[in-house]
Amino acid sequence: MSVRRLAPAEDQPASFSFTEENERWIEKQIAKYPDGRQASAVIPMLWQAQKQHDGWLPQRAIEAVAARLGMPVIRVLEVATFYTMFNLEPVGRWFIQLCGTVPCHVKGSLDLKQVLLERIGDQQHVTADGNFSWLEVECLGACCNAPMLQINDDYYEDLTPDLLIKLLDDLAAGREVKPGPQNGRHASEPHDAVKTLQDPALFDGSLVGSWRKRFEQQDVKTPDEAKAAGEVVPPKAPEPAPAAAPTPQTEKQAATATGPNDPKPGRPDAGRPEHSAAADAPAQRAKSGEEPVAAAKQADASDASSKEGSETTGEPVPAPQSEKSEEPTPSRPSEGKPAAAADEPEASKAPRGRSKETE
Repeated sequence: MSVRRLAPAEDQPASFSFTEENERWIEKQIAKYPDGRQASAVIPMLWQAQKQHDGWLPQRAIEAVAARLGMPVIRVLEVATFYTMFNLEPVGRWFIQLCGTVPCHVKGSLDLKQVLLERIGDQQHVTADGNFSWLEVECLGACCNAPMLQINDDYYEDLTPDLLIKLLDDLAAGREVKPGPQNGRHASEPHDAVKTLQDPALFDGSLVGSWRKRFEQQDVKTPDEAKAAGEVVPPKAPEPAPAAAPTPQTEKQAATATGPNDPKPGRPDAGRPEHSAAADAPAQRAKSGEEPVAAAKQADASDASSKEGSETTGEPVPAPQSEKSEEPTPSRPSEGKPAAAADEPEASKAPRGRSKETE
């Protein structure tokens, strides 16, 4: 199934065209989509072409679908080769798909596979009478009825080798067969007519957990029953000593009591910068018993401060000068200065930014 190719040229029909009935069906499918979106009907059209042509898609059918939808042939071929529900080679009248994944494998699909190999032959081989062909596929989604297989469009479940042989014989003889479970089970109800929903307690939401208690009580045996069964009766566990009565506490003691695992109380100002209160703050003056500053004095102090700031004029204060020497690093550390600077006159050695007259 991993590599999917068209059937050989000798199996391909010379032509393909939809029947009048299918043409009317196709028009209804295309009408479901907006104008210019008719390519959305490619999958249902391919499916209808496969049903019309004995359960498989020839190359001429793929080309007819592409022409009907105005699509490149390669685009339609991509869809046909991608989806495994499209058969690209001839199949039998009864095309069997055997599920071989884990649930069916555990329940006996290998035995069913052996029956198909003996009765039909290898996978994708069509019998001489054209009635049967088969293929092993991935999960078909009926794990609760494993092992199972699909014949054309119907599921046949709960199979055994004998039931599969009978099913194949009935199909070959033209007798009617019934899809679904083949062992008398209805749908996927419990096997062997197991009835677990008869107790009304299961439908009462207020009794949640009652079944668990019932099972636990059934597992517990009395001492007499344990002795009769030859089991060792475990000694009765001593009852725990009663806890000491707590010492009565006052409401204040209970509120301030701390346990061994209680965290230490943090300081309210932990992690915050500490600020000292201003000496002339109103709260500080009141705390020390001093009289508050009169409103007139506060206004005079504010005016004096603003006046002093407005009258301040003069030259800007120069930026502080670095104390580091700006002389270059001496080439001879023993002399302490460069050789070129030694022959330089003293007057030229004045610090930068100052005139010679200022010295």
